[in-house]
Amino acid sequence: MQEKTIEKAILVSADIGEYDCEVSVDELAELAKTAGAEEIARVIQKREAYDSATVIGEGKLSEVKELCQKLGATLLIFDCELTASQIRNIEDETDVRVIDRTMLILDIFAGRAVSREGKLQVELAQLRYRLPRLMGLGTSLSRLGGGIGTRGPGETQLETDRRHIRRRIDKLAAELKELEERRGYSRERRRKDNVQVGAIVGYTNAGKSTLLNLLTGADVLAEDKLFATLDPTSRSIELPDGRSLLLVDTVGLIRRLPHHLVEAFKSTLEEAACADIIIHVCDVSDPDAAEKADVTLKTLAELGAAEIPVVTVLNKCDKISENIPADDKTAKISALKNEGIDELLEKISKNLPQTSRRMKLLLPYDKAGCTSKLRENGKVFAEEYTENGIAVDALVDIMMIKQMSEYEVN
Repeated sequence: MQEKTIEKAILVSADIGEYDCEVSVDELAELAKTAGAEEIARVIQKREAYDSATVIGEGKLSEVKELCQKLGATLLIFDCELTASQIRNIEDETDVRVIDRTMLILDIFAGRAVSREGKLQVELAQLRYRLPRLMGLGTSLSRLGGGIGTRGPGETQLETDRRHIRRRIDKLAAELKELEERRGYSRERRRKDNVQVGAIVGYTNAGKSTLLNLLTGADVLAEDKLFATLDPTSRSIELPDGRSLLLVDTVGLIRRLPHHLVEAFKSTLEEAACADIIIHVCDVSDPDAAEKADVTLKTLAELGAAEIPVVTVLNKCDKISENIPADDKTAKISALKNEGIDELLEKISKNLPQTSRRMKLLLPYDKAGCTSKLRENGKVFAEEYTENGIAVDALVDIMMIKQMSEYEVN
């Protein structure tokens, strides 16, 4: 079996003051590492605006060319979106393949997608991104015949048949709409069956999958890489008050996640928008934890999830020395060391909107028919026939709480 060649990448960024350039390039380096590239250098240039032809201007591009020749670079990764003409100009000058931040993320998505829907979403996002750039990418698409940024649909099709790509986009969009409708039916069924849903959200690599595995015994891939989880996974848990909660793991978020990528993965992310409670996982050992938490909350607001109750999970507390205060909506845990999980479950129970309540009842024998209603609409944990009546320990649906309250015992 032939070993995969690790591409030597130079990271390039033009700092025009729109965001913290150093932090963004650090994240670009993590993305490159996740895609399988080795960072051999980075070039950051302060500018007032992007150069329309090459982003960084002719002088700096000449420096980059020399650096490529000196270090043997096989890939240039730009920390911004490039136009087709910019890609062509930079490649013509440096004779090195060029991709941008979005192409890199799409490449990681292509390698991580497992489910049919995940693969369809990736291909659709790639085709929509590449279609307007095809005119200028003529030679570059086949320059090296593969590598990071080229996984996914066949490059010759992208190069030669724009009409075919448009037809493919329409077909993919139709298939995804059908899958989205099916998921909508599933959500409607869950609502009818009184199944409450908790969405685990957070910045990529915050420990969401590790937490899901710990709470549910699931076997979701949990790696120290960005976007280790792409396809949503759902598992059911029982809360301390007896209620069941369906936990859904969602794709991680990052800074400057391009809008069309959010659109492409909306059907995956909308699990969060339709949840009853959001479990927001933060890596407190990360120096940028506050900013990353803000990115997550802003993305949730864009998806229409701003009004859903949130429990904040401060993960990796074992890695910090300072004491961080917690409240009723914040839990401190270490998912890796299984610490603070009972406290987390209690706080999820307290903040989860009440659709049922656990009650201990003593039903007169002439009300024995109520037990079947309790089973039908909730859950009966224990039932005992005594000389005073039927002792029942049950999770009572909110519609029956008032009716059952007269039979409640301490």
